[in-house]
Amino acid sequence: MNPLFSAFNNIHNTTLKGLIPLDGIPPLLFRLFLSPIMIQAGWTKYTGFESTLSWFANPDWGLGLPFPELMLSLVILAELGGGILLLMGLATRWVCIPLMVTMLVAIFSVHIENGWLALSDASSWLANDRIMEAISRKAKAIEILKEHSNYSWITARGSITILNNGIEFAATYFIMLVSLLFTGAGRFFSLDYWIHRKFN
Repeated sequence: MNPLFSAFNNIHNTTLKGLIPLDGIPPLLFRLFLSPIMIQAGWTKYTGFESTLSWFANPDWGLGLPFPELMLSLVILAELGGGILLLMGLATRWVCIPLMVTMLVAIFSVHIENGWLALSDASSWLANDRIMEAISRKAKAIEILKEHSNYSWITARGSITILNNGIEFAATYFIMLVSLLFTGAGRFFSLDYWIHRKFN
């Protein structure tokens, strides 16, 4: 074997072995990222149950889902309950499944017709006709705000943008949930780990 390659291979293997005790950190970070998002989404639906139910049920301006009350209750349970369980790292793999289904429903029933981008960013190579058409709308909104308000105060915490509502966020959450489905909650920082260690 080439001595240079052999030396590189040894360094590579030693580094990987050194990372093994830390392999619980990526699942922990995914859980800490996803938990508040899911909890907030579930809580918002719970506190606005009637208006969300109307959106779930109405085929003209909403989703037109069958059994909307049941569907909404299941989504709230998945997001609110699942978000709490993700935070604790309890039943993580099981929790990922309904949350993945929720993300898929969101992608294909709400966001997909808007393309990938969550925000209307005309500079992105993923910009579609909808985003390009939003440029003139954004310019008009800025013009109105400058004429009739304190524009510098309004934009002091960030620039004006137009929501595109594409699949970007839901798809990202889905990918993270798929990863957690395969890895589990991770070592040391989850109840799953300690329960498994105690009983196995």
